[in-house]
Amino acid sequence: MSHHIVEFKNVSFRYPDGTEALKGIHFRIIHGESVGVIGANGAGKSTLLQHMNGCLMPTSGSVTIGDLLLTLKTRREIRRKVGIVFENPDDQLFMPTVFDDVAFGPLNLGMDEARVRERVHEALRMVHGLDLRDKPPHHLSAGQKRAVAIASVMAMEPDILAMDEPAANLDPRSRRLLIMLLKTFSHSKIIASHDLDLILDVCERCIVIRDGKVVADGRSAEILTNRGLLEENNLELPLSLQTR
Repeated sequence: MSHHIVEFKNVSFRYPDGTEALKGIHFRIIHGESVGVIGANGAGKSTLLQHMNGCLMPTSGSVTIGDLLLTLKTRREIRRKVGIVFENPDDQLFMPTVFDDVAFGPLNLGMDEARVRERVHEALRMVHGLDLRDKPPHHLSAGQKRAVAIASVMAMEPDILAMDEPAANLDPRSRRLLIMLLKTFSHSKIIASHDLDLILDVCERCIVIRDGKVVADGRSAEILTNRGLLEENNLELPLSLQTR
């Protein structure tokens, strides 16, 4: 299924202030892979994710999603394929009610009202948020906002799911539910997180980024048990492994 493939070829990106956030990034993710992206603050994780649906465009190099090379012309179609959950839910929630926020994407795809309602109901059910549907998003807790942001992306039924710090501000039960949800998503998913236990639990593969470069790429079980590699990149062993 080539439409689930994510490929970065020698991707570099420089912000307008001159900050070089990505430096020759190269990797390929195939259908069904669960990939964690880890690194210290400022390593380039969020910048990397925002290249997956054209929120940011490479300064040089290329990003390919499925059979489509990311360009300004293909960006709209690629955004149908790649759903991104941003680190800050307030960047995604802007409508009067939760229902409106989750319905926004499907409506823009041209779906009829009945189908949109089905999508919203199913997406909110997945994140245990049906009781939130009529509430204003700005009245929600941080954890509830994150659940709704995830639902707004899941309602689009993306081929590829990319998430930036999805477990931030979640209580233990909500975090467990999130992990269960991610395990049911059978397509390609890319998760950038400091929660290395979540990465170990959900992602079979792990990419380590430092100063905008890929410094390691392999099985999560090997990378996340390599104390030396993690410490070199200002990371620590997952909490579940620190007591062993």
